[in-house]
Amino acid sequence: MIIFKIGGGKDINREGIAKGLSLVHEPFLIVHGANGLRDELALKTGYDIKRITSVSGYSSVFSDPGLIDLMMMAYAGLANKRWVETLQRHGINAVGLTGLDGRLIAGKRNAGIRMRKDSKILMVRDYSGKPSGINAGLLKMLLDRGYVPVLTVPIIDENGYAVNSENDDITAFLAEELKADQIVMFIEEKGYLRDPSDPDSAMERISKSELAFFVENASGRIKRKLHALLKIAGREGARAVISDGRGENPVWDALNNRGTVIS
Repeated sequence: MIIFKIGGGKDINREGIAKGLSLVHEPFLIVHGANGLRDELALKTGYDIKRITSVSGYSSVFSDPGLIDLMMMAYAGLANKRWVETLQRHGINAVGLTGLDGRLIAGKRNAGIRMRKDSKILMVRDYSGKPSGINAGLLKMLLDRGYVPVLTVPIIDENGYAVNSENDDITAFLAEELKADQIVMFIEEKGYLRDPSDPDSAMERISKSELAFFVENASGRIKRKLHALLKIAGREGARAVISDGRGENPVWDALNNRGTVIS
């Protein structure tokens, strides 16, 4: 089984990805983002997105009730249904779902995020959490009947509230629970860049030990992505590819190792 995790940047080639997926003959599901659309809607509505960084170096958005509403508009609404529409036009019987639907992706709400402000350490609590369970029966039923699940945030916490979560963490959790043997991550780069300032510095291959080093020394959003990939690389037989989602044939490129292979 393949999990395709598609980034939410504005330059991702949705048509090209959908066309390529129509030629994939083994079971797969999709996890997609919508951060570009979220930020665009925030500007239009005047919502101020707050970004925080934990003391351990992980960057995230502060998920208050206003951000959850924005996510439901951007991720669960427009982006999800545009993906379903595009896939349907290419002959893929897609079903768009969030983690809320059928408790598809359950999570545990974060007890608090430790962050540094000036010389003080503060504990901040918001509507965010990490995946802790999936409705495997629902996913299996859809896959067995030929549907392609198209998943996104929010997920559901232990008290039934919608909470934000990182799609990279969700992808890693699904890969473990469903025993996926391939994970493809489409981003707006040629692969994992050794030098973030050089778009041509994409690495062809990263070992698990190298990945652990990069996690330790990275900061910002890429640190979270690498941490999720480290979880995937820790499972024997699993293979992940970080590939460019902007090209003419992104799926073909990724399945033929164009990008950064992690195994």
